[in-house]
Amino acid sequence: MIPKTDKIWMDGKFVDWDNANIHVMTHSLHYGLGVFEGIRCYETPKGPAIFRLDEHVERLFNSAHIFLIDIPFSKEEIKKAIIETVKINKIKSCYIRPLVYIGYGAMGLYPKGNPINVSIAVWSWGTYLGEEGIEKGIRVKTSSFIRNHVNANMTRGKVCGYYVNSQLAKKEAISCGYDEALLLDTEGYVSEGSGENIFIVRNNVLKTTPLTSILEGITRNSIIKIAEDNGITVKEERFTRDELYISEEAFFTGTAAEVTPIREADGRIIGEGKPGKITKKIQTIFFDIVKGKNKKYKSWLTEVK
Repeated sequence: MIPKTDKIWMDGKFVDWDNANIHVMTHSLHYGLGVFEGIRCYETPKGPAIFRLDEHVERLFNSAHIFLIDIPFSKEEIKKAIIETVKINKIKSCYIRPLVYIGYGAMGLYPKGNPINVSIAVWSWGTYLGEEGIEKGIRVKTSSFIRNHVNANMTRGKVCGYYVNSQLAKKEAISCGYDEALLLDTEGYVSEGSGENIFIVRNNVLKTTPLTSILEGITRNSIIKIAEDNGITVKEERFTRDELYISEEAFFTGTAAEVTPIREADGRIIGEGKPGKITKKIQTIFFDIVKGKNKKYKSWLTEVK
């Protein structure tokens, strides 16, 4: 169960958690068209700080733009609302979920003048794939479900309905005894996890799938920057699952997953079956950044005051 906080921001007003309700005929509930973001706020020596708030809000608006949704608030208003929602709930670290959805009005695939609603909720959420996963790595399974084709669903949007595909892949992986799913693209190349981007290490080169068929991850972008700043060669190029099998290291990235090592894929041990030196180095730097211990990247943090 999601641990309750006190207030949720809804269309410019704070409401009690238990009263943050919508009508059962809300359009997005029936047809899946809504856009959202996942953002983390971390406890730092200077108090709570939100990781890459500007970039997340920018992506939220980009997602809405792609799907012809006009958010009835400005970017600055949404940023302020996110900060205020963290502040009013008096929470030191949390997960933040802004959601833009098509409200109650006309039914049918074309929402004729339905209101566009926005909500922002925050709650305490620990490590998505488990503390043991962060420390020792996880086991992944290539899914029988592929990543949606780029002409079936546009990959730059973080859209509610897209995650039906991810849920199918995740459920399949869990039912087979694995921790997470790995999806291939429509040509058979590695795409991403059910909710994460993927990196592998071969011959001391860090490789990640290009943006052709994946969500443009903000944590992914952060890891590329961290690696380059620390003299690690990064290549954005396609690779196959057998290259994953023979890689020295592999890990997932994402707001929820943060930096989670992969120790096994489809029954094949990755490297030595534990987080490798490059993974651990990047992981350490990343957590120092988000916890306010690395001044070089302080611009990535928005303090909640």
